[in-house]
Parts: sequence; C-alpha cells; structure tokens
Amino acid sequence: MPLYTTDALILRTYKLGEADRIVVFLTADRGKKRGVAKGARRTRSRFGAALEPLTHVEVTYFEKERRELVSLNYAEAVRSVWSAGSLDALGHIEYFAELIDEWAPEGDPNQRLFRLGVALVDALASGAPVDPLARYFEYWLLRLQGVYPAHVRCRACGVHLGEGEPPGACLEPAQHGFTCLRCARLPGGVPAASLSREALAFLDRAGRTAPERLGEVAVPARAMRELEAVHRTLIAWHLEREPKSARVLRELRG
Repeated sequence: MPLYTTDALILRTYKLGEADRIVVFLTADRGKKRGVAKGARRTRSRFGAALEPLTHVEVTYFEKERRELVSLNYAEAVRSVWSAGSLDALGHIEYFAELIDEWAPEGDPNQRLFRLGVALVDALASGAPVDPLARYFEYWLLRLQGVYPAHVRCRACGVHLGEGEPPGACLEPAQHGFTCLRCARLPGGVPAASLSREALAFLDRAGRTAPERLGEVAVPARAMRELEAVHRTLIAWHLEREPKSARVLRELRG
C-alpha cells in the first residue's frame, strides 16, 4: 500500500462513525482526494486543528489500489486562516472551499488551482481585505477554468469596454459574454449584471497584482458589488446552480 507525503489544502470534512472523519483535500501533485482520518473527532486527536477547511497542510496518506478512500495518517498545518483571519475572512471560508472543491478534478493534478488556493490562504492569513480578495479569487478561478469571458472589447461591435459611450460592460446571457452598454439592447437602463469603468479597471489590476497587495488597490464599494453580481452569475451558469455557501453569505449580510 503506497505511502504519499505532500502539501494539500483541506476543503471539507464529514462525520464518520463516532470518532472518525472523511476529509476532502486537494493535493499539490495528485489532485483531489477523499480519505478517512481515524480518531479525528476525539478531543486529543493527533490531527488537532489541521483538518479545518481551507487550511494549508502537509499530509501523509496511504492509498490502496481500487479503493475510493485513502487512509489519512498525518496532517500538520502549514498556514491557517482560523487563527489570524478576520471575522469577515472566516465567514468566507466555506465559500472559497466550496468553489475549489467544485472545480478540483478527482485524482487529476491541477497545480495552478492548488497554487491559487495557497495564495488565497496566505493573503487571508496576512489580513488582505476580503471583498477585493473574493472578487480576485472568483476572477482567477473562472479564468483558470477557461470560462471567464473576454472583458476588454465588446463582442458585438469591438469597442474598448472601458472607453465606450457610456463606458462599461454588460454580461449578455444569450452569448455568455460581455458587450458594451450601447450594444446590450436592454430596455430600462443599465442591467444588474453590468460592470462600470472602475470595475473593469479592477479586473485589469487583478490580472497583474499579487493577492496580498490588493489592499493597495482603491476600488469603490459600488464596483465591488458589480463584480460580485457578475461573478456569481458566471459561477451559477457553469455550475448550473448557485453555490450553497453563496446563499449563506447573502443571508448573513441580510
């Protein structure tokens, strides 16, 4: 029975029996795994707090051929948001973990997704502002999966979206892409799923800014809400449902 030691991100856990847990984790080199952590629910478990969602850990596990679940032998936290993160950051943990889980392939390495997740944990633990970080994470997650629409030029007329008259972009449901506001052809003014010039400028910065430096990027709260609406729409399109944790976040904000 092969033994593996690797870096991983804990995504979620489930109760198993009276003392054990099933752990879903994304490894750096072998994709997403599901394993049993024996005794993880005991007060003096050897795993401690290392199995909390969105914890960057070093894990050791045994994997038996043709077995769906691996056997988790050891886990030690490398970086955690639970001790250093703000209350707002802690409120987003389930959301971030759910999105990574949805897009992480089972048993198929995706190092870019793993590096994005680790960068997210590092930025959260370092105190990066959560709203810009969430929009940054959504943007890069969708971009790495090849499903973020081009947002520089209108797909209908070709005008630069930040320089049109009026400037901005509209997310067109029929085309799953962005058009300028003149080409949107939607009655009643600017649609809900639209991006202002400031929101488009944030996307431009997100493409070349490290996540821990997002606090240096000045973005109006209105632009953050625009990006949130557009990103949640894109995520729902591609998952064919709204993530459960997104609904919880919305209810918490009230």
